[in-house]
Amino acid sequence: MSLDTTIQEQVKSYYGKQLKRSADLQTDVTCSLKCAPPGKSACEAMALIHPEVSQRYFGCGLVVPERLEGCHVLDLGSGSGRDCYILSKLVGPSGHITGVDMTDELIQISHKYIAYHQEKFGYKEANTEFVQGYIEKLGYAGIQYNSFDVLVSNCVICLCPDKRAVFEEAYRVLKEGGEMYFSDMYASEPLGEELKKDPVLWGEGLAGALYWKDLISLVKELGFSTPYLVRASNIAIQRAELLKQTGDVKYASGTYRFFKLPADGSDKKARVTYKGTVTDHQEQLQFDSVHTFKTDEAVEVDGELAVVLKTSRFSPHFVIQTTECEAPLKDGPQQARGYFSVQISACSAEKYCHLNPFLLADKLGSSIRKCSKAEKDGLCANQTEGPSKGEETKSCDS
Repeated sequence: MSLDTTIQEQVKSYYGKQLKRSADLQTDVTCSLKCAPPGKSACEAMALIHPEVSQRYFGCGLVVPERLEGCHVLDLGSGSGRDCYILSKLVGPSGHITGVDMTDELIQISHKYIAYHQEKFGYKEANTEFVQGYIEKLGYAGIQYNSFDVLVSNCVICLCPDKRAVFEEAYRVLKEGGEMYFSDMYASEPLGEELKKDPVLWGEGLAGALYWKDLISLVKELGFSTPYLVRASNIAIQRAELLKQTGDVKYASGTYRFFKLPADGSDKKARVTYKGTVTDHQEQLQFDSVHTFKTDEAVEVDGELAVVLKTSRFSPHFVIQTTECEAPLKDGPQQARGYFSVQISACSAEKYCHLNPFLLADKLGSSIRKCSKAEKDGLCANQTEGPSKGEETKSCDS
């Protein structure tokens, strides 16, 4: 049995047999990673999720990209199906959700409630399905290539030993203009081999967390756009024995989005104007931690982001006017707006420093602590976006 297969079997056993609810996690990192408050539509959907589905939720928050109506969405590592069912409400009856997971017990739970959520959402036909398989081998699981508008994943890629295979498959199954939007755990430096030998640390995501810079180089090498960092939170490890094992390595959760772009896309900057037509985002659309598009306000973006807006599902929601300027800067956003206007100039010598989840987490001042008693919806009830400097996200049982 190969090392990768051994790790997969350990993770399957950990989530399928050892963990029965979110509170069973043995470390202080995975069960309640802070995310931005979901929009009204997502909150309404969460209130309809079956309690057993929410109880077996082990993700990093909530992965809900904007403008999902009618989309075909694939959830990589769908677990009990919580995120799938939330998204199935948001895509509507004309959209479709597919969840893929390797764990027998979690697939059984997710299958169990298809009809339940169909009835809750008032759909004539179910728009959700679940497939057992490995996200490193989507083709073997029967997932069709070039067939999805959006891919999501929630604290799962850190559990996979072969990250390259995951992103290669993600690229293949996305349509041109499609997006991968996911939350995961990241390390402040490359991890040593000793750390990767502990099965509990693998199950909790610590041993398999990507060094954040490696994510950027990997996805760009495979043909995706430059990643956009949406939000981030520091992870506070509370247990002394875990701190001893991880040493100087720091951890953060980060939500990134990136796109499968056409090879012949223009590299010219553009002036773009958001129309205010995306559901729950009528006044402004916060695309990432740098770019916030206010309704009816024209702003200049670099060539790559212009291509993203032209070729993705966001195209109908923007007026895009290509300028005759030269090719955009390649090392960061052309126009820094929002959180990172200071940090970008302060560390301009470091390529892609605006994509560092640790810098954004420090700026937002948020921290993650143990959630020993999971709320029924799997999220802390007191979530707020952008807490003041030094403020920690409270645990669910506080």
